[in-house]
Amino acid sequence: MNLIAASDLRARLGSVRLLDARPDAMAYASGHFPGALHADLNRHLSTACDPDHDPTRGGRHPLPPLARFAAQVGAWGIGPHTEVVVYDASGGGNAAARLWWMLRALGHERVLVLDGGFQAALEAGLTLTVEVPSLTPTAPYPADSWHLPLVDAEAVEILRRDPSRSLLDVRAAERWRGDTEPFDPVAGHIPGSLNLAWNENLRPDGRFKAPELLREQYLALLGNTPANRLAVHCGSGVTACHTLLALEVAGFSGAALYVGSWSEWCRSGRERSPAPKPGP
Repeated sequence: MNLIAASDLRARLGSVRLLDARPDAMAYASGHFPGALHADLNRHLSTACDPDHDPTRGGRHPLPPLARFAAQVGAWGIGPHTEVVVYDASGGGNAAARLWWMLRALGHERVLVLDGGFQAALEAGLTLTVEVPSLTPTAPYPADSWHLPLVDAEAVEILRRDPSRSLLDVRAAERWRGDTEPFDPVAGHIPGSLNLAWNENLRPDGRFKAPELLREQYLALLGNTPANRLAVHCGSGVTACHTLLALEVAGFSGAALYVGSWSEWCRSGRERSPAPKPGP
């Protein structure tokens, strides 16, 4: 089980470690659910705030060093037996699913994403507070490696040419086509990649589609490619985790994350589609 309904969370408040993964720290400060700590995408879930951050190496949101994240998890009071629930205000896409993936990759199994996120919890009657909870930090989470599959640009260069493997880009279709690019200096996509936007995992109300519908969706897209022959990316390795979560909900485990994603690839000088227009 990877998702929790807002009604179930309401009944379990106080017995779980709640993490608010909305990227806006001011939103957290203005009101969050009781007991929630803020997990900042740029400071806690990536190295985007590091003074030497360079998006040509790992993209806009590279993973932090394992030891740093393990220490942060301990600072949140999370140990191997802690029940964790994470939420955001984007149906899990920014950045609850990223935090879910990182905790799972650290080796922590007891983590759930709030289905429908912030809005669903409000509809279920959860109230907001501005109080930052006190907690007792624990030792760094015991981990010696990332336990979920990762690929880098070199591996993507190989797998995109392998007909037995698939590369999935979960950005919006207009970004994949190269019609627009609001975040990175170059528009387009990695040649050979498939495209299905991450928010296609959600119903109109912001909750995940039923497992059987997700399964049908990804079988239609991927055909005979098994999950362990699939790599998923997006712009900077954040919403890709939403699709990795959806694949888990659908019963497909083992897909890899390309963290650097388009934000790294487009700065690397590697081949891209559509191809650059020749100069005059």
